Amino acid sequence: MKASESKLLTVLKGPKQFIIPIYQRTYSWKLAQCNQLLNDILRISKDPSTSGHFIGSVVYFQENIHTQSDVPKLLIIDGQQRVTTISLLIAALAQFLKNNEIAIDTNSTKLQNYYLLNSDEEDELHYKLLLNKRDKQTHINILKGIELPKDYSQRIVENFDFFKNKINKENASSIYNGILQLFVVEVALEKGIDNPQMIFESMNSTGLDLSQADLIRNYILMGQEIKLQNHLYEKYWYPMEQSYGNEYTAAFNAFMRDYLSVKIGSIPRMDKVYEEFKQYVQGSKSSDSIEEIVADIYSFSNYYVHMVFHRLEDKELQQAFKNISRLKVDVSYPFLLPVYNDFKENFISKEVLIEILYLVESYVFRRAICGIPTNSLNKTFATLYKAISKDNYLESLKAAFILMDGYKRFPDDVEFEKEIVAKDVYNFRSRNYLLNKLENEGRKELVNTDDYTIEHIMPQNESLSNEWKVMLGEKWKEVHQTYLHTIGNLTLTGYNSELSNKPFEIKKIMEGGVNDSPIRLNSFLRNTNIWNEESILKRANQLAQKASLIWKAPQLQQEILEKYRKSEEKQTTVHYNLEHYEYLKGEMLDLYFTFRKRVLNIDSSVKEEFKKLYIAFKSSTNFVDIVPQKARLRLSLNIDFSDIIDPKGICKDITELGRWGNGDVEISLKNINEIDDIMDLVQQAFDKQMEGI
Repeated sequence: MKASESKLLTVLKGPKQFIIPIYQRTYSWKLAQCNQLLNDILRISKDPSTSGHFIGSVVYFQENIHTQSDVPKLLIIDGQQRVTTISLLIAALAQFLKNNEIAIDTNSTKLQNYYLLNSDEEDELHYKLLLNKRDKQTHINILKGIELPKDYSQRIVENFDFFKNKINKENASSIYNGILQLFVVEVALEKGIDNPQMIFESMNSTGLDLSQADLIRNYILMGQEIKLQNHLYEKYWYPMEQSYGNEYTAAFNAFMRDYLSVKIGSIPRMDKVYEEFKQYVQGSKSSDSIEEIVADIYSFSNYYVHMVFHRLEDKELQQAFKNISRLKVDVSYPFLLPVYNDFKENFISKEVLIEILYLVESYVFRRAICGIPTNSLNKTFATLYKAISKDNYLESLKAAFILMDGYKRFPDDVEFEKEIVAKDVYNFRSRNYLLNKLENEGRKELVNTDDYTIEHIMPQNESLSNEWKVMLGEKWKEVHQTYLHTIGNLTLTGYNSELSNKPFEIKKIMEGGVNDSPIRLNSFLRNTNIWNEESILKRANQLAQKASLIWKAPQLQQEILEKYRKSEEKQTTVHYNLEHYEYLKGEMLDLYFTFRKRVLNIDSSVKEEFKKLYIAFKSSTNFVDIVPQKARLRLSLNIDFSDIIDPKGICKDITELGRWGNGDVEISLKNINEIDDIMDLVQQAFDKQMEGI
C-alpha cells in the first residue's frame, strides 16, 4: 500500500481511468453537500494564508484487466462521491469557459483533456471516470454535451446543473484556483498484497452513511475478480435491489437480519447485521462457494419480497400474507422464511402453508386481544421452526403452539372470548382489521370496510338523551362507561353523522339506518328493539364466538398431544434445586433469598430457573444469571457492556472472557448493603431485554 498527500488534480491528471466498481453505491451527494464544497473552494481561493484544503481520501487499486491500452484502470473503493462531484464541477467550468471568453489560467480544452478525458483513447477508455449503473451513461452524455438518456441519473444532472448555474464571469477564476488547492490522501493498493475489504472497513469503521446493505454488498463483491463481480451482481444482486424498489436499504437490512436469524439460530442486533453476516460467511462450509451463498440469499430474498410486498400471483397466498402484514407481525418472518422455503421446495403443500399462515395470524391476534406483551414474540418465532418435525409437519407445529405456556401461550377459546367481549376495541390498534374480518368472513362479495366509519350504537356523548337513559336503565352511567368502546356496542356505517346521538329506535328506521344497512355486523341490531346492557353483551358474545371460528386455536387429540409433551419432557429430564449449589448455605443463602425476592418483583413474567452451573432469571430470555461462590454471588447481566449505565463503576467487562452465564457484564454481590445499587443495573438488563431486539 502506498499512501501520500496529493493535489486532487494531480491524481486525476495523466493517462488513467478511475472506475467505480459495480458493487459501489450510485452517486448520492445532495445539493447541500455540493454547495458546501463550492463555498469551501471559493473561500480557500480568496485566502492567501491557506496552502490547501483537505477533502478526504481516494483509495484505489489496479485490477488486472486484459487490455491492449497503456491506460491503467483503477478501481475506487473509497472517495467515489467526492471524485464524481469534482468531475461534475470541472465539466460545468469547462462548458462555461467554452461559451464565454474570459481571462483565466486555463481553458475548456485543457480542463477536459487533463482531468476529464483520455484524449488519445476511444470508446469507454476515453473517459477518466467511469461510473456504474445508469450514472455512467448520464455522466458520459454530459461530457459529450449531447442529449441525456431517457433513464438518466437525476442526482448527477441535478448537481451538474447546480454548478452550471453557480459559475459566472466573476467567480470562474476563483473556482479554478480553489480546485487547484484541493488535497487528498491518495492510497494506492497492490492487488494480491493489500486487502481492499479490510482497508475499506478500517476507513469506514462506524459505517459512516453506509447502510448494512451497502456493507454486505461490498463485502461479497469487493474481493472477487471483475468477471465474477459482474456475474454475481447482474444475476443476483441487481435483481434483488430492483425487487425492493425505493425501499431497498431499509427493507434489505430487515430481510438480512431475518435471514441471519434463520441461518445462525439467533437474532442479531440491527446495527450488527453486517458483522454477523461476515461471521456467517466465514463459518460456512468450505465447500460452499461465494456464488452458492449469494444464490441462497437471492432465493430467500425473493421469498421475503413475496411475503412483505405481496408480489405473488396466487391470490390465496397473497391474502394470507396481507393479513400478516396488516397485523404488523414482522417478527414472524424468521419462522415463515424457512416454512416458505419448504413450500417452494415442494416439501409441504400450498394448503399446509396457508393453514400455517392462519395459525400465525391467529396466534398473534389472540395474544393482542388478551393483552399479552409482545416483547417475547421475536424469540418465540426465531426458535419455532426447530419444533417442526418434518415427518409430521403441521401436527408438530400445532403441538408446539398448544404446549406453549405463560407469556408464550396461545390463548384458548375461553380466554379469547372473555377478553374480546370486555376489550376496549375502539382504541385497539387493530380494530379496523378486526371489524373487517368479522364483516367479510364467509362472504364471496367482499365489503370494503375502509369505505365505512365506526359507529357507536350507544352514543359516545356523555350527555345522553333521556330516551337513551331510560333504555339503558337505572345504571345507565355505569353501562355507558363499561361498554361504550366494546365490540358489542360497535358497528360499521356510511351514515355516521346522520345517526349521531339519535335514539336507538330512530337509528333503526331512519333512511340509511340499521334496518337499511347491507352490513352483516348490523344483522343483530335489525332483530332487536331495545339496546341495553343485556343486548350489548348478547351481541358481544355472538361476535366473540364468531371470532373464535375465524381466529382458530390449534386442536389435537389428547393422545397425540401427550406424545409431544413426553418428548418435550425428555429434553429436560435433569432437575436442579437450591441444594445442588455447594456454596448456597448460611449467610450466602440468606443473601440469595433477599436478592431473589427483589428480582422476582421486577415483573410478573420473571421466572427462576436452576441450571447445572448457574441460576437464571428470565422473562423473554435470561437477563441476569447467578453463579454462587464461597464469598459472593457472581452475577452476569445479559446486556452489552457499552450499554450499561454504571455511575459507581462496579461492573466488569467480560466480553472476551469465558464465563458461565449469559452477557458481557459481571458484578459481585457480597452483602445486602450492595443490593440497591446492583438492582439498578439488573433493572437495566431487564429493560433492555423487554425492548425487543
